[in-house]
Amino acid sequence: MIDLHSHILPGIDDGARSLDIALEMAQQAVDCGISHMVCTPHIHKGYFDNSPSSIKPVFDKFVEAVTNASIPLTLSYAAEVRVNELIPVWFKQGELLFLGKHNNKQVLLLEMPHSHIPQGLDVLIKWLLRNNIQPLIAHPERNRELLAEPHKFTWLQRQGCLFQVTAGALTGRFGDNVEHFAVSLMQKKAFHVVASDTHDLVRRPNDMKEAFDVVAHFNPTYAKNVFIETPSAIVQTAPRQPE
Repeated sequence: MIDLHSHILPGIDDGARSLDIALEMAQQAVDCGISHMVCTPHIHKGYFDNSPSSIKPVFDKFVEAVTNASIPLTLSYAAEVRVNELIPVWFKQGELLFLGKHNNKQVLLLEMPHSHIPQGLDVLIKWLLRNNIQPLIAHPERNRELLAEPHKFTWLQRQGCLFQVTAGALTGRFGDNVEHFAVSLMQKKAFHVVASDTHDLVRRPNDMKEAFDVVAHFNPTYAKNVFIETPSAIVQTAPRQPE
């Protein structure tokens, strides 16, 4: 499996607190059946003010540690970018990091607030698409406005977004309401990628193996598509460690 969304880089956001924990998370990912992971620390203005120049050195050091520990996991890096008005500026400055490409568009892992759909999101999405950037919305199943008014998911679909559901949402880690919403999206084949969004070993571990079983029980072909084929196609063009 290919894991497009993780907070495994140590000490850079609310994910792994240390290199030792990050290495254990890498081994946990391998044990779940993951062969490639994209490291996607938060870029959230005022909270996690990461940038390509702050992320790459941490990534390079982590790649070296994973190699030295003989953990059979390949790695690339991008970021989970919180919706904000500076995204067009960052793009023009070359400060956005992309997961790879989908249908010849650069894929941006875009995070909404957990509480609501931000005003003006449609304007941002249109701008991104016009500039050959494909927004991939992270964990829509955990957005409280969408949980309360699930018909608004259809509105987001019409804007031209892709969607990434979190593995733990399909296994019940975030409660019944989130699980029911995630399963309803699965039944409509409405999401394009499942990723771990792992933050640690216990509270937010890697649930990809169990989630794959849930989706494969529903439809094995769809499971292969959202866990392997689509994410694999996206990461083909991502920044990657030397082979």
